[in-house]
Amino acid sequence: MKKTLIIVSAVVVIGIIVLVGTFPGSKQVVVAPTISTYEECLAVGNAILESYPEQCRTTDGRTFVRDIGNELDKQSLILASYPRPGDAVGSPLSITGTARGYWFFEATFPVKMLDKSGAVIGSYYAQAQGEWMTEDFVPFTSTLTFQAVSGEKGTLILQKDNPSGLPENDDELRIPIIFN
Repeated sequence: MKKTLIIVSAVVVIGIIVLVGTFPGSKQVVVAPTISTYEECLAVGNAILESYPEQCRTTDGRTFVRDIGNELDKQSLILASYPRPGDAVGSPLSITGTARGYWFFEATFPVKMLDKSGAVIGSYYAQAQGEWMTEDFVPFTSTLTFQAVSGEKGTLILQKDNPSGLPENDDELRIPIIFN
């Protein structure tokens, strides 16, 4: 009877230890949050790799890349000095940069702001700040007003002016931003 009581007691204690996880020196299992974006990866403190665009690597080896729009694809045609991808912006927004002369027509090109669903919430134009009839880079500025929800993501679009209307002459720089 004593032997049975000792065995039952031992089984109960071991069961409690296994269920509660309080065995001396044991580590509790922590369930990692589900990560599916660069921002989520960054928020939980994972390693950021030195690259452009920045990359975040999870402890299980997955890598997430920060969204910079199509900046790398368009850098030989147009460069935005401000805003930069991921910047928090408000209205009115002062936009600056440089673009090849052929990005302009009559010294301007269209500028649009899209909300998170892709709807246009503001549009204007950028103005060349120098001789635009060149293949060189020409500085430009624009001031865009829009109404947006603070904290939401949006996209600034700098469009190549296309007076021909032919789709093969369309081009644009897409800059992801956050509204503040």
